[in-house]
Amino acid sequence: QVQLVESGGGVVQAGGSLRLSCAASGRTFSSYAMGWFRQAPGKEREFVAGINWRGSYTYYADSVKGRFTISRDNAKNTVYLQMDSLKPEDTAVYYCAASRLGSVRHRHDEYDYWGQGTQVTVSS
Repeated sequence: QVQLVESGGGVVQAGGSLRLSCAASGRTFSSYAMGWFRQAPGKEREFVAGINWRGSYTYYADSVKGRFTISRDNAKNTVYLQMDSLKPEDTAVYYCAASRLGSVRHRHDEYDYWGQGTQVTVSS
């Protein structure tokens, strides 16, 4: 069992930056692939970024490529999402997720555990 708790959301102006953190409980964190998803009002949850168990491979949605960076610190059981050059269309609830499959995944049904989400609002 893995429990995930996101933090770092907030309100920021367009062009600004935020760093989200996701703290995980459980001894097996380092064997899980991790991902970030987001859901805007009235829209389906969408993949944002993923990272494999070792942190050696990452994958991004086209909409955030070059602006967002996912990373992890297995010693701290934490995964991060650095978000730069934020746009109003990035406004959403951001969710952290863990997959028992150690390689990067981008489909939400491949993730086994989810956090409660953190709100990110980008004002124009």
